[in-house]
Amino acid sequence: MSEPAIRISGLHKAFGRNLVLRGIDMKIPRGQVTVLMGANGAGKSTLVKVLCGVHQADDGTVMLGDTPFKPETPSEALHSGVVTVHQNINDGVVPDLDVASNLLLDTLASGGGTFLKRRQMRARAREIAVAVGLDIDVTLPVASLALADRQLVAIARAMAHDPELLILDEPTSSLSAAETKRLFEMVERLRDKGVAILYISHRMSDIRRLADRILSMRDGQIVQQFEQKPLDYAGAVRAMLGHEITEVDITIPANGKPVLELRELVLREGAAPFTMTAHQNEVIAVAGLVGAGKSAFAGVLFGLNAPVAGTMLLDGKPHKPRSSGDAVAAGVYMCPKDRLVNAVVPDFDITANITLPFSRRHSHPGGFLSFRSERATANRMIGEMGVICQGAGDGILTLSGGNQQKVMVARWMAEASRVLILDEPFQGVDIQARRDIGRKIRETAATRTTIVFVAELDEALEVADRILVMSEHSVVGDHRNEHIDVSAIMAQVVEAGAARAAG
Repeated sequence: MSEPAIRISGLHKAFGRNLVLRGIDMKIPRGQVTVLMGANGAGKSTLVKVLCGVHQADDGTVMLGDTPFKPETPSEALHSGVVTVHQNINDGVVPDLDVASNLLLDTLASGGGTFLKRRQMRARAREIAVAVGLDIDVTLPVASLALADRQLVAIARAMAHDPELLILDEPTSSLSAAETKRLFEMVERLRDKGVAILYISHRMSDIRRLADRILSMRDGQIVQQFEQKPLDYAGAVRAMLGHEITEVDITIPANGKPVLELRELVLREGAAPFTMTAHQNEVIAVAGLVGAGKSAFAGVLFGLNAPVAGTMLLDGKPHKPRSSGDAVAAGVYMCPKDRLVNAVVPDFDITANITLPFSRRHSHPGGFLSFRSERATANRMIGEMGVICQGAGDGILTLSGGNQQKVMVARWMAEASRVLILDEPFQGVDIQARRDIGRKIRETAATRTTIVFVAELDEALEVADRILVMSEHSVVGDHRNEHIDVSAIMAQVVEAGAARAAG
């Protein structure tokens, strides 16, 4: 193994009674990509926050090269050469500033750019963007960018620092295939320059492409490391979970009555119309590349935007929601992607986050909320979804990202619906949590139709009775999840994406 950029020995961190890091021992060598795998709640994010100065460890030592490293602020960590791109994109960008200001934010914050002229700032920002292959107008406000572009801005800002240690926490969760390829090329260039890289991911496609070594984390400890080639990916998953992961066996039920009927639906100007029917007890997965129109499709069903043309029927009656409130009143619920921007209420506890849309159902006749009713629902969903927490009164931000995601899914599964829309419900969750959520989706599917928008084909295969492929804001493929030809679906997804790029 090459020289370690960082050595960690006996690191402990607790939040109240909750011991999160239990004696972490690990080394991150220069010129290699070290992948850190761990189930949700294993302590990965806490470890990262200690390394980047957000939290201070209670005990243990960290050596950066030959120097003790104990940053008290993120700025101190940054100036020491430890650069982090967090899973929460808004931790890496300031939405109210333009792209140029974001790319130069650390220079400006340190006072080095106090008297920079706007033209000089933009020129320097363009240099940074070009260096990392980011093709974007640096005058645009970050708030106006798509999620994937915000992610790339955060990554570009990090890459501009010539880091000693670069930490990437689930960096591809919002990126298209082309953007992911560009990120991989950036990472490989930095690795070849001798930068130490700690890469946190649940995506096996990322891990297989980049990993030089794998560390498996469980219950706040590094339980096993894998360095011998070829790397034992199955062993790494087994080590992080503490048990074997079983295969999912889908039994497709007979279709119930039609619940949602879409006829010649057009999602945006120029898109091809499509027709489909979703039945009671059916779970449909919708796959496609970033930009294929999945979120636009979900938004039309949930009343966030109107279709250009076509009709929608819900239980045989016209479905024309003018708002999300209309959709919820009709029994159409949606769990959105990007939970921290669109779903989580940071100041609320778990109970209030779960029951928020259905407060009236937990109210006394006089209009006062019934705490007992809310808490009973929250406790039921915590148990059913396997949320790891101290109790229903915990603040939502005290949970790991994966457990926050379980709470957001629980919110919309706590009450009966006619159509349940889940937009990337597996984002940022480990394989076991993914299976837990998927199992809960199928167990409760009998009384509704369920539409799950997925980022990975594996997710679709594990949860769906039927898989639709989207491209150019239209449905271009329909596959029953039985004796399925995975290569045919992948070819359809890739060909559709290639056609879009060529056009």
